Amino acid sequence: MEKNNIEIKKISDVSWEIPKEGDMNVPCRVYASEILLEKMKQDRTLKQGKDMAHLPGIYKYSIIMPDGHQGYGFPIGGVAALDHEKGGISPGGIGYDINCGVRLLKSDMDAEEVKPKIKELLDKIMNYCPAGLGGSNIKVQEDQINGILENGAKWAVENGYGNEDDMEHCEENGHMEQADPKEISSTAKQRGKKQVATLGSGNHFLEVQYVDEVFDEEVAKKFGLEKGKVVFMIHCGSRGLGHQVCSDYLREMERAFPEIVHKLPDRELIYAPAGSELAERYFKAMSAAANFAWCNRHVLGHQLRLAVKDILGNESLKTVYDVAHNIAKLEEHEIEGEKKKVFVHRKGATRAFGPGREEIPEVYRETGQPIILPGSMGTASYVLVGTNKGMEETFGSTAHGAGRLMSRHEALKKYRGEKVVKDLGEKGIQVKGASWKGIAEEASGAYKDVDEVVRVSNEADIGKMVVKLKPLGVVKG
Repeated sequence: MEKNNIEIKKISDVSWEIPKEGDMNVPCRVYASEILLEKMKQDRTLKQGKDMAHLPGIYKYSIIMPDGHQGYGFPIGGVAALDHEKGGISPGGIGYDINCGVRLLKSDMDAEEVKPKIKELLDKIMNYCPAGLGGSNIKVQEDQINGILENGAKWAVENGYGNEDDMEHCEENGHMEQADPKEISSTAKQRGKKQVATLGSGNHFLEVQYVDEVFDEEVAKKFGLEKGKVVFMIHCGSRGLGHQVCSDYLREMERAFPEIVHKLPDRELIYAPAGSELAERYFKAMSAAANFAWCNRHVLGHQLRLAVKDILGNESLKTVYDVAHNIAKLEEHEIEGEKKKVFVHRKGATRAFGPGREEIPEVYRETGQPIILPGSMGTASYVLVGTNKGMEETFGSTAHGAGRLMSRHEALKKYRGEKVVKDLGEKGIQVKGASWKGIAEEASGAYKDVDEVVRVSNEADIGKMVVKLKPLGVVKG
């Protein structure tokens, strides 16, 4: 395994660069503290960041975020902007869980009034928002699946789930127009039919939190976040449907472009060249899978409201924002003084647009986009805000979470689910999981220090800290 034999130069206390060499088209930029960089050296993260730089039409540099760790093709925490005419689109730069992302909802409730009923609330949330590998309470037919794939969160609102305000506080308004359900296999659709309004397994969760600390009063006020108030965080994606879409197109690209596979330093970076029929089809299919994920989180938000109303009699929940973590977007960025259209691949990275971008909801346009950065189970999470420097340096992107430190297999050897739940309970955090195994795999010790990840983002000025959130209870996949 290649680890420490990669040359890397220090630019600042929180940024590093792997110089361009050989067939690399650009250098690789790494955002990390020395502590986080040492973790990256333990797996293939830096090698994968270097390999990304071989992709055609890539601008400025390949980028690794502070939570970066080894992934498929790109490292998780990998960002790359490829020219929309000379570059291409790579499923390995997006990931299997297309539009895995996070939705944050605020309330007018104080933490102290929710704590006494937290166990009851988690039970009810689990009923309304199933976690684990099981199916949904909401069954949809084939024609409805096509509607979801085409319209995303808009389908949810039209069918009585959530509201327009939720949609207006979503990245892309919860809907990518390029989506075409015809480009998605029937196998993928069959998998999706049973999974609308489900959290799934792995690192997905629904967490009851409260605002513990405010770093920027003005921006926090604009986001509607107030110290001591309860918020709810939903983390999930496109489930089996997105996984199938990624698998289908990876295989098809490998068959269609063997000469590209042969040229790449890693076959997992296979891409469809910009302008090719396969690139167009994959982008339409990926957009449809992203719409499925937005619809999923939208309906989960609706179901969450029902649970909160049942247990607490409260109907104040409003969506702060919903962000995607695994996606490619056709965006316009200023590069070397020119505006260029690029496919920005964000793999385990959050879009973090600064002030003024039209893509941001009008209410946030003056401040910049909310960035929702979840921690690991039992640790803090954060809300940050996009910056102008991030627009210049990272194509408006930052970290997406804590980032794994050890594999799920390693975590299972080290932790027991029952002990994790007991320890968190003693800290005042209640956990309800689909399985003991799933809880053990997601123990906070299996992840990097989210506080350090956020500190690097803040210090690098690619996402500024707004508030810190602490958990009261977790429903875990």
